Amino acid sequence: MAGKEEKKKKQGTIKQIIQIFKYTHAEDKALPWLVGGVFVAPIVVFIVLGIVFKWHVIGWITSMILAIMLGLLFATMMLTRRADKVGYAKIEGRPGAAISVLGNISKAGFNFPQEPVWVDPKTKDAIWRGTGYNGIYLLGEGEYGRVKRAMDRQEQRIKGVTAGSDIPVYRMYVGTGENQTRLKNVRKVLLKFKSYEPTHHKNKLMAAIHPKTRFVLTKTELTVLNERLRTLQLKNGMSVPKGVDPMHPQRVSRRAMRGR
Repeated sequence: MAGKEEKKKKQGTIKQIIQIFKYTHAEDKALPWLVGGVFVAPIVVFIVLGIVFKWHVIGWITSMILAIMLGLLFATMMLTRRADKVGYAKIEGRPGAAISVLGNISKAGFNFPQEPVWVDPKTKDAIWRGTGYNGIYLLGEGEYGRVKRAMDRQEQRIKGVTAGSDIPVYRMYVGTGENQTRLKNVRKVLLKFKSYEPTHHKNKLMAAIHPKTRFVLTKTELTVLNERLRTLQLKNGMSVPKGVDPMHPQRVSRRAMRGR
């Protein structure tokens, strides 16, 4: 049974790779040459090395196995890169593209609900709010000026919930214009957001050596923050997140909030 399941798993993986290749090749005609090139490159290198150093039979066998494995790895990496590029190009500019990129991110406790916290019914500009151990994130799509003004209002509402704490709020404007982040760079930029706070060392020497430390929420603080933001969303009459009963808002522990 275990052997059959493993065989099905391998077949499923191969089928998935073929589908990705076909999907990407439809938009990227150079794909076969690029994938083939990076696959063949390590094999050629090892052949040249074998000729130069006059390897014996065992050396040739082991080196060719290694070369083929490296070739497959490089080919897979190239296919993934080109597939991502095609995928981003296809959805860039579409409403909700940014949150679709971040919706399944799981690093550092990130949480980005699919429901926007603000939408302009006329222009379809939208703002999503997410959280992570580094703080709160506002992700906006649409014309920079309109979205910036809406983000100012959202940040004021957030400060009403986190008043007295030092939780930072990061902003990202997604688009192709000035002061905006391209869709393909959204994840990379998000992971670079960091904030620092004073260490408050009593020792003057330590304060001089280590004046600031990176801001990081604890797991408890992040849970409480998410609860408070969900309550804020319900209060403002936005769409109800899944799994939340609007008739029974979750209780919030005020003492657990940083700075309280």
